[in-house]
Formats: sequence, structure tokens, C-alpha cells
Amino acid sequence: MPLAPLSTLGVGGPARFYARAADPDAVEAGAAWAEDRAVPLLVLGGGSNMVIADEGYPGLVLHVLPEGLETRRLDGEVHVRAGAGVNWDDLVATATGQGWAGIECLSGIPGRVGATPIQNVGAYGQDVSETIASVEAFDVVARRPVTFSNTECGFGYRSSRFKGADRNRYIILAVAYRLVPGGPPAVRYPDVQRHLAERGVAAPSLDQVRQAVIEVRRRKSMVLDPADPNARSVGSFFMNPVVSAEACAAVQAAAERTRAPGADAMPRWPIAGGGVKLSAAWLIERAGFPRGYRKGNAAISDNHPLAIVNRGEATAREVVALAREIRDRVRAAFGVSLVPEPVFVNVSLGEPSGRGEG
Repeated sequence: MPLAPLSTLGVGGPARFYARAADPDAVEAGAAWAEDRAVPLLVLGGGSNMVIADEGYPGLVLHVLPEGLETRRLDGEVHVRAGAGVNWDDLVATATGQGWAGIECLSGIPGRVGATPIQNVGAYGQDVSETIASVEAFDVVARRPVTFSNTECGFGYRSSRFKGADRNRYIILAVAYRLVPGGPPAVRYPDVQRHLAERGVAAPSLDQVRQAVIEVRRRKSMVLDPADPNARSVGSFFMNPVVSAEACAAVQAAAERTRAPGADAMPRWPIAGGGVKLSAAWLIERAGFPRGYRKGNAAISDNHPLAIVNRGEATAREVVALAREIRDRVRAAFGVSLVPEPVFVNVSLGEPSGRGEG
């Protein structure tokens, strides 16, 4: 089964085995089939956050696509339970159309509902962990369904227990979100604020914020668009690094040594609990990578330095080679190790040499 067409990046070889699981029973059966035969198991959703090896995957690819949408009112909130296979942006469109606040800034993100708690998907000032009430999953080890509350998910910056300590143990089946009917939209991000101000929108509706986010994302080629050559990607390839105040000062000093007259100052954002978040995009550009920089058929997007795009017939090796070059040069210039966002399937960036912060 070819996997490249099931990935937004469009790279990767075939799966040895493939099964489409449209309901929880099929998910359980697929996981049991793989375990009973000692076959490796890879869970696939929307394919929007994966770099798959050119050799493909030697085991079973279980395409988890349970549908279904249920809503109920509880304590002044709307609880929306969505199957893991529901298209994420369709869910956001439904919520904003109904006037339910809480996920409007997460518009335009490709992928399925099942991926959102794993990565603690976030953008433009919102994270899904702010609204997730519970996560239903299948425990591959115990072979039984389980439900996690929000606090049990272990959410962090672009992370959760499903991505960390319990990676590969649980298959997400459904997610319930707490949304606020008639609630105000979150307009926290400068790009969105600027977009609305330019159009004279002082008190935006949820739908106006949704449309603003989509337009901002579109300008950066961060929405799926077959006509856009910069949209064939996994979105942001690297996470914004979080460093200590001391490391931030060291990065600033390194940046000042190479700062051209009139160049932008280093962006930074203090975070709750200590530490400073830096801009990975800024670090990449300051390390000498212009937009459009190319390595074979893999390139940095013309519209956003954080996106690595497939220019057509790119291989996973080319994507990984470019990502490794970016990571290593940023580390050499600033002492910061950029951490990739996507999942690497049967391929790896490898470990950088030496030590660094971040």
C-alpha cells in the first residue's frame, strides 16, 4: 500500500500491511492482529504530521478513521465529542458556525481530531488542551478501552503523555471538547490582530476570527491547497525552543555579534513557570537559510521559514538531509537544538554532535 499519497508531505514508500479502521472494534482487531503476529504497528490519521521513510513501513499501518459527532449541554458549556477520524477543520467550522468559542484560532490546521491531543495542537494563541474535556483511547498493552481526563493527559507545550511516556501505547478513538456558547473569540496573536485591524474589525465574531486565521495561514502556505507549491509540507517542521533565561541571554549575545544594521531584534516570549520561548523561524533565517533554500527536491517554503516543502518527487532522504542541515547550523550559530514537530517513521534525523541548550 503506497503511503506517500496518504501524507500531506507526499513522501514515503509502501506499507507491508494496511487496514482501514472505521470504528473502535476495527481498531481493536487491527491492533490485536499486529500483536499476535509480532508485526510492528503504525497508527495513521490525516498524515499531516509524518515523515515516512523511502523504504516505507515494514509492519501494519492502521488507518484510524472513526467518525461521529455528538453534542450535549453541561453547566453552561457545550461538550462536543468527535470521533478520531473527523476532519479537524470541519469540526472548527461547525463550532464557529454554531457560535461555540474555544477552538476558533485553530482553523485551517490539516489533519484529524485524533491527532490533536497527542501533539497538544496549538496556533495563534490557542492550544487544544484549553478545551479538551476527555480523551477516549484503546490501550494496546491491556487490550481495553480507557478514558483520560484533561489533567491525566499530561499536556505540555506541543506534547502530552501520548507523545511522551506512553508513546505508541494508546490509540485515540474520540476526543471531547468543552466549548462556550456565545463566548468571545480569542484574539491574542499579533498577526491576527493586525489582519482584523486592517479591515476595521474592532469587535470580531468567531467566524471573522476563523476567516482571519485562515487568511493569515494561507499567506504562509499553511493550509492545504493543491494549487500552492509551498503547501506540500507537514506545516511547521520545528517547534519554537523554550530555553532558560541564561541561555536566552547567550543566544541574544550570539545574535548581536552577527546582527546587520537595521535587522529585527530577537523575538522572545516569557512563559509561565519560567523559561523563555524563542522563534525558531527567526533563528533559522538568522543562521543563514533564506526562504526558498533548496536541497534536491526538498526546500524551505517561499512563504515561511519553518516549513520544509516537497517541490515535486522529493524523497524522505532529501527532506531529512535539509532538516538536519538546518538543525545543525542553528545549533552551531546559537547553541540551541531545534526539536522537530513531525513523527519520523522508519527514518531519523540522528543526534547532533556536541552539547547545546534548548
